[in-house]
Amino acid sequence: MSMQKPKSDKLTLNKLQKRLRREVGRAIADFNMIEDGDKVMCCLSGGKDSYTLLDILLNLQQHAPINFSIVAVNLDQKQPGFPEEVLPNYLNSLNIDYLIVEEDTYSIVKDKVPEGKTTCALCSRLRRGILYSTAKKLGATKIALGHHRDDIIETLLLNMFYGGKMKAMPAKLVSDDGQHMVIRPLAYSREKDIAKYANLKDFPIIPCNLCGSQENLQRKQMKAMLNQWDRQFPGRIESMFRATQNIVPSHMVDTSLFDFQSLTTQDQPFPDGDQAFDPPSLDYQAGIDESTDAEEQPSVVKLISL
Repeated sequence: MSMQKPKSDKLTLNKLQKRLRREVGRAIADFNMIEDGDKVMCCLSGGKDSYTLLDILLNLQQHAPINFSIVAVNLDQKQPGFPEEVLPNYLNSLNIDYLIVEEDTYSIVKDKVPEGKTTCALCSRLRRGILYSTAKKLGATKIALGHHRDDIIETLLLNMFYGGKMKAMPAKLVSDDGQHMVIRPLAYSREKDIAKYANLKDFPIIPCNLCGSQENLQRKQMKAMLNQWDRQFPGRIESMFRATQNIVPSHMVDTSLFDFQSLTTQDQPFPDGDQAFDPPSLDYQAGIDESTDAEEQPSVVKLISL
């Protein structure tokens, strides 16, 4: 017999669902992620992010002004100890279309990757290829992944620190084979909101360490750094994410994005001109997350303490 949730938990769940639904709806609209008649293949791993993605998409499907279908797909890679009954039981309880794809990529990876080396890169390539071919078989027009705002920022920092690129994780992209449209409807959503929502919803989470592969240490360090900043400097992460939406090519140093060689002076004001000797202006209000309620907003005084 399941225990009743406290009233406070129900209120929190309600509030989180509204916030996530609003953020996902905004991401879908901003990037034209889902169109009328789309068949969305929602990739379900058994983790908090993909469970939340499926839950919110199903919720939006009932109220959206357009018609689209959803099919949940899980790739069972035959890792030892994988509880293969968990996802079918959950998906049957939802009474939705789903497909469990069984491919023993685990054995392939273990055979090809030397002992002690991380298996993530090869595993990811194999998984991606299988998901693409599955989408083609199903006639899916969109492939939805559960990456969120924090994943996007982590990827940006990883590329800056280790790859020498100003490159994040796109909310919408065409697959590398050119045949599929991949979308990330949780692009505007915070990981801590997703984690709290998944906990309150009691999703049957499947551990992500079944393959025994070492977690990406660099990404783990980025996540730890961002979590520390979030605790110490409320609003900083929100401001960083907004920066990915406000790129000014003329104020970077990439000659492929802005024609510096042809730049000339002129008699009238220059758009996006700069006061060369002035310090950068900091709009502290820009660091405040609009998705949180007024009583949760950090004060401007705290933000100035940057």
